[in-house]
Amino acid sequence: MIKRIFFVMVALAVCMAVGAQNADKLYKEGKALYDAKKYTEAVPKLKAAAEKGHKKAQYRLGRCYDKGHGVTENDVQAFKWYSKSAAQEYAKAQYAVGKCYKDGRGVEKDRKKAVAWFSKAAKQDNADGQYALGKSYLKGKGVEADEKKAKSWLLKAVNNPKDGADILAKIRKDAAAGDEDAKRILKLIGK
Repeated sequence: MIKRIFFVMVALAVCMAVGAQNADKLYKEGKALYDAKKYTEAVPKLKAAAEKGHKKAQYRLGRCYDKGHGVTENDVQAFKWYSKSAAQEYAKAQYAVGKCYKDGRGVEKDRKKAVAWFSKAAKQDNADGQYALGKSYLKGKGVEADEKKAKSWLLKAVNNPKDGADILAKIRKDAAAGDEDAKRILKLIGK
C-alpha cells in the first residue's frame, strides 16, 4: 500500500513537471509568433499556456485582447488575463491592471486601485509603474498629492536601467508638443 501511494505521488509530480514544461514551450512559441506579428497564430498557443497558469502567457494574452491582436478587442477579457498574471506578482501585468483601473477599461474606473497596482509594479522596479505612480502623486489622482514622492518616483522611472531612457524621451517629446504635465515633470526632475 505504501509503495502504491509513493508511485502515485511520483507519477503526479512528473505530470505536474511535464505540464509546466509544456506551458513554457507553448508560451515561447506563442511569444515568438506574437513578436513576428503573427497574432492569429500566437493566440491559441498563448491561451493554452495561460490556461495552464503561465503568468507571462496570461499577460501577453491580455495584451492581445487589449490591442485586438489576433482576437477581437475586448477590455473585459484583457483585464481578466492581466489580473490573473498580476496575482502571480508579474510587474508588467500589475502595471496593466493599474492602467485598466485608471482608465476604466474592462473594469469600473477606480483611481485608488490604480495607484495600488502601480505601486506594486513600481516596487518591482517596473519603469512604467514608477512613472505612473509618480504622475499620480504629482497630480493627486487616487492618492494625496505629494511633490516629494512624485519627484522620487519620476526620477526612479527616468533613471530605470531597462526602460528609463524611453520614458524620458516620451516626456521630452510630449513637452515639446506643448503638454503642460510633461513640462512640469521635466522641471521637477531637473532634466
